[in-house]
Amino acid sequence: MTLSHAHIRTAVETYLARHPHERPQLGRLLDAGALDRPPGIAGRLPSPAHVTCGAIVVDPLGRVLHVLNLVRGRVLAPGGHTELEDESPAEAVLRELHKESGIPPQAVTPWPGYETVPFDIDIRDIDTHPGKGDPVHRYVDLRFLFRLHAATEAPVVLRGEQATRVEWRSVDEVTSPSLREKLLKLTHAVEPETANASALICNDRGEYLLHLRDYLPGQIWEPGMWSLLGGGREPQDATLEHTVRRELDEEASLHIADLTPFGTEEATDDTGATVPIAIYAGRWNGDPRELHLTEGVMLAWFAPYDLHRLRIAPTTSDLVRRHAASHPAGTPRIATQHGTSPDEERRPACPRGTVLNVIGVHLYLERTDGTVLLGLRHPDSAFAPSTWHVLAGHCEQESAVTCLTREAREEAGLEIEPRDVELVHVVHHIDRAGDQPRMGLFFRARTWTGEPELREPDKCTQWKFWDPAALPEDLVPYTRVAIEGIRAGRPYSETGWA
Repeated sequence: MTLSHAHIRTAVETYLARHPHERPQLGRLLDAGALDRPPGIAGRLPSPAHVTCGAIVVDPLGRVLHVLNLVRGRVLAPGGHTELEDESPAEAVLRELHKESGIPPQAVTPWPGYETVPFDIDIRDIDTHPGKGDPVHRYVDLRFLFRLHAATEAPVVLRGEQATRVEWRSVDEVTSPSLREKLLKLTHAVEPETANASALICNDRGEYLLHLRDYLPGQIWEPGMWSLLGGGREPQDATLEHTVRRELDEEASLHIADLTPFGTEEATDDTGATVPIAIYAGRWNGDPRELHLTEGVMLAWFAPYDLHRLRIAPTTSDLVRRHAASHPAGTPRIATQHGTSPDEERRPACPRGTVLNVIGVHLYLERTDGTVLLGLRHPDSAFAPSTWHVLAGHCEQESAVTCLTREAREEAGLEIEPRDVELVHVVHHIDRAGDQPRMGLFFRARTWTGEPELREPDKCTQWKFWDPAALPEDLVPYTRVAIEGIRAGRPYSETGWA
């Protein structure tokens, strides 16, 4: 598998979710499609942009690695163009780091929270190269953050043909203002000597592969619980993708053709410490009973709506549900001889003629100045990509108000008390005739604490308060209907019905 457009675009979009103030500069690059032009990301792109990957390496003293580039006449972080054999940006970075400085991949560790997301993105114009006649072109440098292991000595071997000197500089001496600002905000007391990776594997039926761990309290993490396959990075793993592939092979002899970064989760170990886990998503349609399991009790498929009956960590179940919401099953479920799917067979029987309605809860958050909170959905979202929508979610095994307060906290960091919520509008809607009907409940929060934060950048890339009289054009249609109904004092609306 070679590095794809999706790797780069996902990395840039996730970065912008963390640094929305940089969207005016980087957003033009994405909107112009410069990252999608042939011959692809691997190698040099035609004008106007070249994509490169750089390594920001911090040693135990907090110094940053720099390489003097002879051709460019500048002191830069080690890095360069991606190659056809690179399977991820991280692999390209580690290859270039070794090439230019002599530091092997095993000598560094990704900084927690930045395993799959750039720490900084730099755009700069490069003048015409003498003798080549090339026009002025632009470099887009995706910079990933690493920490040098404490036991590793500072490198002195120069391997790149363009490099003449390696040196360690203090953060104050970093020449890039944006990079220097981000580095100054780091907590250097963090010691990311270990890193973990897990595989989020689903099939075409929309089920997820879970691993039942041995019940060995005090010996293993999450004993007797259902979890994802994965584990900690070892010295031979060049990247965290190598880690998760090795763990899949060692634990279950399982090989997934295509694994893509989905995000970074935080879990708490037995000591109470926060452990970052890089999540890689993949698809597989095999029978887990045929796998050779070397650890744990068993592997099994579970649908997202079945998770509530399992002994499973809340972070794991939330992760599965978020992935399911943004990545629907790829093929129709196979009907049984009775004409129903296996999922439908497991659900309680409904009265004849009954059609199940999906219940969605929505937060109508209005400030004292009358403006209303909307979020811009991720461009890869299965529902309404790159479209504005209120904070919303589907009811699980919970009440509607409980769902609302949970979604507000998980998606935006807002704390809302159930007693401060009131139902202000209901929309009964379908997208097209014959689709599953949906009931949208819109609740107003009379008061709340906190300011909207991007807690789930894979779902929402921006929060913004809008004047309800000047809503964005790219707004989910039934959301517009609901807001208009709330302002007019109407409690109920219908959309999509003939």
